[in-house]
Order: sequence, then structure tokens, then C-alpha cells
Amino acid sequence: METKGTRFTSLPDPAAEFDRNVPRICGVCGDKATGFHFNAMTCEGCKGFFRRSMKRKAMFTCPFNGDCKITKDNRRHCQACRLKRCVDIGMMKEFILTDEEVQRKREMILKRKEEEALKESLKPKLSEEQQKVIDILLEAHRKTYDPTYADFTKFRPPVRSTPGNKEAARYSSILTQDLPEDPIDLFGSDAFSAFPEPAEPQMLSNLVLEENDETASMNIGFSQLSMLPHLADLVSYSIQKVIGFAKMIPGFRDLAADDQIVLLKSSAIEVIMLRSNQSFTLEDMTWTCGSDDFKYRISDVTQAGHNMDLLEPLVKFQVGLKKLNLHEEEHVLLMAICILSPDRPGVQDTALVESLQDRLSEILQSYIRCRHPGPGSRLLYAKMIQKLTDLRSLNEEHSRQYRCLSFQPQHSMQLTPLVLEVFGNEIS
Repeated sequence: METKGTRFTSLPDPAAEFDRNVPRICGVCGDKATGFHFNAMTCEGCKGFFRRSMKRKAMFTCPFNGDCKITKDNRRHCQACRLKRCVDIGMMKEFILTDEEVQRKREMILKRKEEEALKESLKPKLSEEQQKVIDILLEAHRKTYDPTYADFTKFRPPVRSTPGNKEAARYSSILTQDLPEDPIDLFGSDAFSAFPEPAEPQMLSNLVLEENDETASMNIGFSQLSMLPHLADLVSYSIQKVIGFAKMIPGFRDLAADDQIVLLKSSAIEVIMLRSNQSFTLEDMTWTCGSDDFKYRISDVTQAGHNMDLLEPLVKFQVGLKKLNLHEEEHVLLMAICILSPDRPGVQDTALVESLQDRLSEILQSYIRCRHPGPGSRLLYAKMIQKLTDLRSLNEEHSRQYRCLSFQPQHSMQLTPLVLEVFGNEIS
């Protein structure tokens, strides 16, 4: 609508009551209207006719009876009746801009477009390469994380002790770490073709050969910790998925085989904690993984042998991470940054690991600037990095409790080669 911003401010806006679902019809000739022009709904043709007539102060005379019916086909036949119709439907000459006003309006529009273009050009953007890395990580995560938790039904069923089970309560102060029932060759030649042959038969590359023996040992002594078998399978499954995710991180497989193993062993429990945040619910402080059978409370985890020295800060960590409302892109980048930490004890090529982590950190910061607007986005990156520091503390407490567990023969004898290899040699 062509209006003067400073004129007739008390007049109602005809467009305010216009129903966009109703077809727009020109009030003068019945043609398809393009909007409100000079205070009335008209087509472009009648808009131009009215403006030209008013500017020229044209005086028209009807060659007929002065009451011609104006249509799309005959609107050029009688200018007098056409102009009269324009006035009758409410078109006003006061709404017509002068040539100077038209020029100023055009200049303002052009200036606004230029400012918007400049603002858009200065806005931080993800490069094509950065977006590609994010897409790869998203695909890696989706291939190794099932939000339906369908595989949980394959684990040994959860057995929740009753409150009167004093024996389970007594053992709930002990951290008993994950005991996978069916270990597989996660770190061997199938997982990393560049890995050297292990010197000892108990290394991870030989786990497939020991599957039957370890499965048999899983059935010993679990009556004391009723949830341990189920949660052991769950975490063992999670370790496998973390390894699958890591193998797809750009640059990870460029590292030496020994560094890949070191990074995975030292970060596995931290990435599991990060991933579990997707199932954590603030409403009841549980990890909800489908049905009620797979809804895990603190009491369930203590029945697997974990104590509150680990669980209390873990729940606090989960709450804080959940409240950051991370995008999936930020979540996968944080996991990859966690895995590629050059300060892990035992890493040989720290420079290469650091360069890979720096690249991911830059992508994360760029993503936050571009895609995560809001008042809290300025500090979001710092808060996310702080979560990695929190994970280190949780990792240390996990390692401490694991050592306590490993000194107890009745529990250490049940640990599979996978758990012994990932958590047995403390390097985190």
C-alpha cells in the first residue's frame, strides 16, 4: 500500500481486517487485486489509473449515461465512470506520494536492503567444510544410538530388589562396573585394521575366542547385586556403540592404533555419561529408555553396586547438561571433543590429537554463533567445556570405585575381558 507515514495516522488500516483466505478482488473492475492501494483493494491497473488521474487533475466526461458498469474488459472505455468508481470504494488522493516522496521512499527501501545485505554478510556462517564435519558426526551418532532402545530387550532382564533385601542394600555401597555378557572383538583387527597383534592372549583382540567362557562366568554371584547383570549388559552395549561412533569421527582413524586405543579407553565412561543425558528426564530424575522396565532410578543403579559418591555428582551433571538445551549438533560435537583429548595419559602424538580437537572446538563455537541464538548463547561454549571438566572428575571417582571393586575376588572374577581392558588399566 502506498501511504505517507506521517499522514492520516488516525485512519483505520483497511488491511487490518482483511482475511487472507478470501480471494482478492479489485473493487473497481473486479480483476485480481494485488493489495490495498490508496486506501482500497485494487488491481495494479486501477491503482496506476487513479494515481495518474489525480496527479494530472484530469477531468473526464462519460460519453454515456454516467453509470457505466466497470469490468476488467471494459475499464478502458469510460475513464469518468472508472474514476468515479475509484472514489466510491474509498480511494483517496491524499494517499498519493509526490515525486519527491516517491524518490525518498525508493532510497529508503534501497538503503534498508543494503543494510540488510551488509548485516547478512557480516553474520558468522558455517563453512561448507564445517557443515560437512557436523553432518558426518550426526550420521555417526544416529548409526550408533537408537532412541527407541529396542536392543535393551536383548539384555538380561532387570531384577529390582525389594526394600527388604538387606543383602542388596549392603552391597549397594560398592561400585561394580560393567560386565558385558557377550564380548566381541571391539579393538581387534575388525575394528582397527592397523592395530598390531597383541602380545598376550587376554588382550581385546582375542575376546571373540573367549565368548563362551566369559558367558558362563557371568552367572556367578549376581544374587548380591540384583540389577548388575542387566546394567552390565547395558553399559557393555554402550561401550561398543561409543567405539563405533569414535571410528567415524573425521581424523580419528588417522591416529596411530595405540593412540586410538588410549583415547577410547580413557573416554569411554565419559561419553557414555554424555550420551545417557538424552534419556535423562528432569521431571523425575530418571533415565527413561522406553518401557517402565527400562526406566532407571538411582535405586536401580545402587542395586548394581554403585555408591552415592559417584551417583550424586553424576545426577548433578545430568541436570546441568540437560538445562543447557543443547542441539543435537552441539551434543555430537561435544562427544567428539571429549574423545579427542590430547591430555589423556598415554597419548603419543599429542600434537595431532590436539589439532583434531581444536578443529572440532572451532566448529562448535561457529555453530553456536550461527545456529544457537539467544541470551545464553554467549556463555554456552564455556559451559559446555566446563561439562568436560566435570566428566573428568566423574571419571576419576569411577576409577577409584572400580579399583575398590577389583580388589574383591568375588566380583573381579566376574569381570569380562572387555571391562578389564577398558577399565582395568587405569589411564584416565
